[in-house]
Amino acid sequence: MKITVTPESFKLAQVFTISRGSRTEAKVLTVRLQDGENHGWGECVPYARYDETLESVTAEINGLPDRFDRAALYELLPAGAARNAVDCALWDMEAKASGKRAWELAGLPAPKPEITAYTLSLDTPAKMQEQAAKHAFRPLLKIKLGTPDDMPRLEAVRAGAPKSRIIIDANEGWSRAVYLDLVPHLQRLAVSLVEQPLPASDDEGLIGIERPVPVCADESAHDCSSLPHLKGKYDVVNIKLDKTGGLTEALRLKDAALAEGYGVMVGCMVGTSLAMAPATLVAQGATVTDLDGPLLLAEDRDTPLHFDENGVHAPKPELWG
Repeated sequence: MKITVTPESFKLAQVFTISRGSRTEAKVLTVRLQDGENHGWGECVPYARYDETLESVTAEINGLPDRFDRAALYELLPAGAARNAVDCALWDMEAKASGKRAWELAGLPAPKPEITAYTLSLDTPAKMQEQAAKHAFRPLLKIKLGTPDDMPRLEAVRAGAPKSRIIIDANEGWSRAVYLDLVPHLQRLAVSLVEQPLPASDDEGLIGIERPVPVCADESAHDCSSLPHLKGKYDVVNIKLDKTGGLTEALRLKDAALAEGYGVMVGCMVGTSLAMAPATLVAQGATVTDLDGPLLLAEDRDTPLHFDENGVHAPKPELWG
């Protein structure tokens, strides 16, 4: 089996800022598999937060043997971006070879559109209110926070989009004291969910405190092995394929999280429709779907995912699966 790894860059529609920094493009790795007449592809976004680079992930993928399947891949690579791109490419190749859609191979019903969050970039309160007003027609907005000056930004977004549901991603930027101080205001402003308020290394601070606004594990949750560490801290688990290491483990994690009573959020890095396509299968019936990566891009794949008032739709076979 031939494996080709290609770094690619896709321009963003505007500068995208979170508490860790800004970017103007989505840098991704596109993985193509060729096995005789069969082929498939997948995409990943190496993430510096987990010590991943384009070069390190490429080296992981290029170190794979000539022959393996999805079960073997699980043992060959750890959870992370490298395994994600290869796993999704294997699903795509199997779908193309069999003439079946990927969800059929997974034993799932055909995906229906899911309303997705739209992320507002971190900016001044005035700029964020302007962004919120521009996107107030969207039913679900996500705000990137995690700074000492978050309340004016949150107030501004609520003023700009009074009817939208709002979720917050603090990106590990708060302390326990800051979180406790903000909770009454989160309730007052009808925030629906808070992602990763405390650093993953310090989330023991969530134990024993009330969570009137559901708290979602992001950086604290990677794959099924993460679940025991979330007990008593979180209400929802954010499943991202670049963290789980592919669709295979993402589906396992969804089942395991639901079985343990967690809600499920399906999120993404800033990538193209190719990266989001497999995640649409996991997003079915999720508490929150956050697959807005393509909406943030100025350019996308040739056959992009379709977004409309009903949400993000399943991929066409020309794209993936």
